[in-house]
Amino acid sequence: MRNYAIVTAAYWGFTLSDGALRMLVLLHFYRLGYSPFTLAFLFLLYEAAGIGANLIGGWLATRHGIRRMLAVGLTTQILGFCLLSALSPSWSAALSVVWVVVAQGICGVAKDLTKTASKSAIKLTAPDGASTLFRWVAWFTGSKNAMKGVGFFLGGLLLEAIGFRAALWAMAAVLALVLAGVLLSLPPLMGKARASKSMKELFAKTAGVNLLAGARIALFGARDVWFVVGLPVFLYAQGWSFTMVGGFLALWTIGYGLVQAAAPALVRRSTDGLTAEVPAARLWALALALVPAALCLLLAAGLGRPDLVVVLGLSVFGVAFAVNSSLHSYLILAYAGSAKAAEDVGFYYAANAAGRFAGTLLSGLLYGWGGLIACLVGSALMLALSWATTLALPMVREETPALAR
Repeated sequence: MRNYAIVTAAYWGFTLSDGALRMLVLLHFYRLGYSPFTLAFLFLLYEAAGIGANLIGGWLATRHGIRRMLAVGLTTQILGFCLLSALSPSWSAALSVVWVVVAQGICGVAKDLTKTASKSAIKLTAPDGASTLFRWVAWFTGSKNAMKGVGFFLGGLLLEAIGFRAALWAMAAVLALVLAGVLLSLPPLMGKARASKSMKELFAKTAGVNLLAGARIALFGARDVWFVVGLPVFLYAQGWSFTMVGGFLALWTIGYGLVQAAAPALVRRSTDGLTAEVPAARLWALALALVPAALCLLLAAGLGRPDLVVVLGLSVFGVAFAVNSSLHSYLILAYAGSAKAAEDVGFYYAANAAGRFAGTLLSGLLYGWGGLIACLVGSALMLALSWATTLALPMVREETPALAR
């Protein structure tokens, strides 16, 4: 319990700064006149870097221990903040974009190294039993996203209160304190085990892990296709201020996190941890796919104020998405092999990063082409694919192929 609490607190601090960074970059550069596609482009390396960072992060956490990987992730985030703060208003637009993309890429590596190490720690610290594991995963994931929501609000507030550069310096200082706490409090060899010795072994996953990774790509692509660029730009174009936009995204993410934490109470449980949970994942995936489809119809019909219709519809989306995400976060640990859980988790979150990358790219493209309705159509199609993938999820655990040999 002590180690679980320490890892959770450290990840809270990291997530707070990560959420604030997203709002800082998005709103600062939108105010400077950047197009929706350029705004999406600023986040592409951030998301792309996460694919490799999760894969290598899981392997490194297994080989060197979770404490070391948490420290590396926090240090890398501080480096990214310092690099971003060096951006000069006198630079050309092209140089500024390249600089921000590189700095964002560093922060993307930091985020996914930290996330993989933190999520892997749950598998190691949770007592035996599927029920306890689900509760611990749900609380960790939900509270993390609530902190990210606070970070969204904080980013908009800091941008208006002290400006872009000072906000980055303040967040880097807070992360330095979190880093010191991790180094002083966690066991040095926590999570250290025999790592895979080849790429073939690293990618030798069970059917459950592979299918869940595929569903995760579509799930998070379906969220980010409207969330990253489309929604903030849409609300700002409707007359909302930066603080109002950041405040709504904060409330949405906090509410999403609270629902994630409460997900175990909304899902029927089974003694083996799969026979009730897998059908629940299928049902909630189908329900989620219907939400953006219905929202598209309402917007196309012109019923009510568009911004209020979107806020209400995406609040419903947030509830269903939160339960889906919580079920996925539990199932990956249920399917993961205990000997190398960090590698399985890293593989799964690499798929998560791939989904965010696709969603981020499509968010700028679709919004520029057809506005928020086009983003929501893309979301509905991705969610239909995610639901179809969950239909093939196995109902029993399998032995990891590499270990079976």
